Amino acid sequence: MSLEDSPAHAASGSSADAHDLPGLAGGAPGAPVLRRAEGRTGLRAFMQVPAEVYRDDPAWVAPLWLERRLHYSRQNPFLRHGHWRGWVALRDGRPVGRICAQVDTLHQARYGASGHFGLLEAVDDPSVFRTLVAAAEQWLAAQGVREVTGPFSFSINQECGVLVDGFDTPPAVMMPHGRRWYARRLEAEGYRPAQDMLAYAIDTGFRHPPAMTALLGRFGDRVRLRSLRRRELGRELELLRGIFNDAWSRNWGFVPFTAEEFAELGQVLRWVVDDDLVRIAEVDGEAAAFIVGLPDLNELIADLDGRLLPFGWLRLIRRLRGGAATRGRVPLMGVRRCYQDSPLGAALAFAVIAGAQSAYVERGIRWAELSWVLDDNAGMRKILERLGGEPYKRYRLYRKVIA
Repeated sequence: MSLEDSPAHAASGSSADAHDLPGLAGGAPGAPVLRRAEGRTGLRAFMQVPAEVYRDDPAWVAPLWLERRLHYSRQNPFLRHGHWRGWVALRDGRPVGRICAQVDTLHQARYGASGHFGLLEAVDDPSVFRTLVAAAEQWLAAQGVREVTGPFSFSINQECGVLVDGFDTPPAVMMPHGRRWYARRLEAEGYRPAQDMLAYAIDTGFRHPPAMTALLGRFGDRVRLRSLRRRELGRELELLRGIFNDAWSRNWGFVPFTAEEFAELGQVLRWVVDDDLVRIAEVDGEAAAFIVGLPDLNELIADLDGRLLPFGWLRLIRRLRGGAATRGRVPLMGVRRCYQDSPLGAALAFAVIAGAQSAYVERGIRWAELSWVLDDNAGMRKILERLGGEPYKRYRLYRKVIA
């Protein structure tokens, strides 16, 4: 796949960009110069920005270059219902910042004339942030957007949020990192907090509290726990997607997973997740809740500098097969709405968590992140804290009205 296959090169919508919008291309001595993230050269510069921004941050983990190329390519299923544009800020020819703007028709169908920004990374320089944010806002305004939220990379079902607490520890797989100045610089550009999200850390050796044991006993004759049926993966993925879309449908900013997006997630499950790290709870024979546990791939790729060639892929495979992971992440969990806010719903949540716990312990995974959890999701937060979980990272989504 060529880098020129990127959607930044083929994004639909208005042609407004840094070359068309006055005041965005720089020119004054020392001022950032803005360029579109299109074509091989532009997208490569876009992808290089994080390495520049985090070069002195020991907690940062370089993402796999191949995975990022795929994310920005036409193969990303987000492009079936959205389009995006990206920009890179350069100073003296060196990339010092980046941003993307995107419009998601599924989000607009629910929330009106909305748009997003995302993939924001930049050095601590107000002129760089101002230039990047202005480019994103002007392009979004040309798309008819009146309210901007973000950051999303590219949707709420992918990496999202600005890290505002928890900078000293590395991000878990498929979670963003950040620098301490991001929130301050965004707020200086008129953005205000819209929603906070938490990442919980938990020791996988936690003891089951008496209330949990009692609930599981109370509904034990109705609740059955099982693992993923890999031979029926397509059907299983649709089952999990249906539970997730139902379970999360009333949450802030919810946009449903499409079948294509969940199928892409299924490729991750196929290659890095054993069947019993996906637990499905059935009530009276009907699937009602599930949880997905991953080994924390960031722990396994931290020394690869983002590259699988020439021998990084072999090291990664050996680590996956050899059980080298000591950390995990739970990225997906859901209980059908009809059971939420009820004792049976709590029992279902406990059941799938206990199932993931046993699978993690068996593999030597001693610690797990459960993320993300909405700050105002009191029910789930109470369950996790009963199990000994503690919020150790906080992410923030921002909003700004631009028209």
